[in-house]
Amino acid sequence: MSDPLRKLALRDKRYAPEAYAFLFDSLDTAIRLAGREQAEGADRHVSGQELLAGLRAHASELFGPLAGEVWRRWGVRESLDWGRIVFLLVDEGLLNRQEQDSIEDFRAGFDFDEAFERSYRPQLPPELFPRSPGERPGD
Repeated sequence: MSDPLRKLALRDKRYAPEAYAFLFDSLDTAIRLAGREQAEGADRHVSGQELLAGLRAHASELFGPLAGEVWRRWGVRESLDWGRIVFLLVDEGLLNRQEQDSIEDFRAGFDFDEAFERSYRPQLPPELFPRSPGERPGD
């Protein structure tokens, strides 16, 4: 984790340093989901709702149904907390914002338990399913 993120987390004290690093790790997912991976500069910018979608997708992939609990342990208790982290990073010059960006973009987020636990559908690897007699792997 980069030193500026750790220093900011330790100074602010609301969120664990891991939350800041996770947000940066989730940006690529948010940009990809928004269909802007080929864009450059300001055209790669994602809205608060798009960032939340990236955070959610990345957390689901990494932590599955435990994602909400992981976030809560980092101090992130609601979607608005991600907005607070974003604007702390903007104030530190570690993220850029556009004029229309607002912390309110994060208020209408999602319920962590609904998103991660109740909506969780395990995806089992295909090799766990029985094959028909004579069927070869990869068929």
